[in-house]
Amino acid sequence: MISVIIERKEYLDEIILEKKEDLHHLLHVFRLEVGDKVRAVDGDYEYICEIQKIIENKVHLQILEKKEDAFSLSVEIDAAICLIKNDKMDFCIQKLTELGIHSILPTIAKRCVVKLKEKKEKWKTIVKETMKQCQGVKPTQIQEIIDLKQLPLENYDLILLPYECEEEHSLKHVLRNGLQVPKKILYIIGPEGGFEKEEIEYLASKGAKVVSLGKRILRAETAAIVVGGVLVHEFE
Repeated sequence: MISVIIERKEYLDEIILEKKEDLHHLLHVFRLEVGDKVRAVDGDYEYICEIQKIIENKVHLQILEKKEDAFSLSVEIDAAICLIKNDKMDFCIQKLTELGIHSILPTIAKRCVVKLKEKKEKWKTIVKETMKQCQGVKPTQIQEIIDLKQLPLENYDLILLPYECEEEHSLKHVLRNGLQVPKKILYIIGPEGGFEKEEIEYLASKGAKVVSLGKRILRAETAAIVVGGVLVHEFE
């Protein structure tokens, strides 16, 4: 079923779509007509609708059923991703949205090659388009760019720090050894050049659990997706 993203507000029995991109998506790309079913999500609820009428560049949807969000995780998983090159960051945001990661914190570390001060508007577009495809309800939030040492580490029950030089503790070991189910998890992925030792020591001193992802060295974007996938599987 084709999905559209709508704003949060109280809907009674009808949803009216007016945005050009939604109209183009429904009427010209998928060629939907009166009577066809459409799925609408507002970040809290899922609405199963039927196209009731198409008048003056407006699509009127009749709400057939309103559903609670059955797609989001009970555990909030956030990812602090140190800035990586454009296409890789875009790819990372897309895949973490598919997985249902709660929030992405674009982060600045010492070895970041990419120099940005503000988050890109296209990241929000990537999340929106991915939400249509993955059938999620609650969109992944892209936070403002933040320095590594400004991360709100105190807000999390569990902080995971994959590091290629860690040899003692694997991610599997940490997750399977007497861990109480956390409510909020943060995992931190380093830049393409990796973390400096001082950064690892700082994060560890703040409670981050340094873990290994195995014997192979993974690219930053690969590590971000792998860890996200493991955590989603572990806590869904």
